[in-house]
Amino acid sequence: MRGRSCDSNGLVLRSDYFGDPLAWRAFCDLLFDIFRFDVSPLTVLGGPDPTSMPTGYFDADGRCIANLSAFSMPVMIDGKHIKAAGWQSGAVRPEWRGRGLFRDLMQITFGRCRAAGFEAILLTTRHPALYQPLGFRTVPQWRFSGPVPALPGGIPPARRLDIRQPDDLALIREALRCRQPVSDRFAVLDQSHMFLLNAWLSPSISLHWMEQEHCVVASELTNDERLSLLDVVGAAIPSLGTLIGATAAMATHVDVQFPTDRICADGQPWDARADPDEGATVLMMWSRHMALPHGPVKLSPMADF
Repeated sequence: MRGRSCDSNGLVLRSDYFGDPLAWRAFCDLLFDIFRFDVSPLTVLGGPDPTSMPTGYFDADGRCIANLSAFSMPVMIDGKHIKAAGWQSGAVRPEWRGRGLFRDLMQITFGRCRAAGFEAILLTTRHPALYQPLGFRTVPQWRFSGPVPALPGGIPPARRLDIRQPDDLALIREALRCRQPVSDRFAVLDQSHMFLLNAWLSPSISLHWMEQEHCVVASELTNDERLSLLDVVGAAIPSLGTLIGATAAMATHVDVQFPTDRICADGQPWDARADPDEGATVLMMWSRHMALPHGPVKLSPMADF
């Protein structure tokens, strides 16, 4: 499906070009020039997501002028596995804006996702009005905050990981390969590439390995001893008290950045509250049946795309 008012004179429309080194470099340059966001570390982390479906316009010099990418991002929503896609890397160079290029790419990518059988599409954006004509709706996000619960005794301290060390990177990759969704209410089932890239690019994020539980914990700890729990990657999800005791026993307050139905299911109540996440970026979703998640939810920042 193509836009009717797209002025692409002098440009070439291309799809699925991440395997072309020159086109990949041009794509990386586009994102860095527009957002100052460097995705080139993906070449160190195993390469671009093989499920990616990029579509873009290139000029005669090989510059990427506009891009929109889709990728497989299966999710758990209210206990059901959903075959979902994510949209990311939507950008148009300033001198080419106002010609309908991005609208054209949205329509093409939307058609590709529907043809591939995706039941839902998710994206994050600062400009939700762009996507509403295609039927995307905003999914309100919440963060879950409260005092640190009682910590079980005898918890061995977790080991700090360094994603730039090959052995630690291999350990993280294996945990991601075998992970369970961190929530039955709303969570990704598989999006290892974004987890690795977010960890690589964000020095404030700490990764810890809990040996007994065989899981990776992603978190941030502020100077006021407030822990932000970003994600838990493992075949089983430990209790909140066990997670904190192993990674940040000095914390006095905790913010959990994903629904807490699995980490709090240990028989111990947690005196927490759900507060609206009022950041500039919003989560949007299109679904064949328009079944948005029920109750307060949040996408883990480690899956942010």
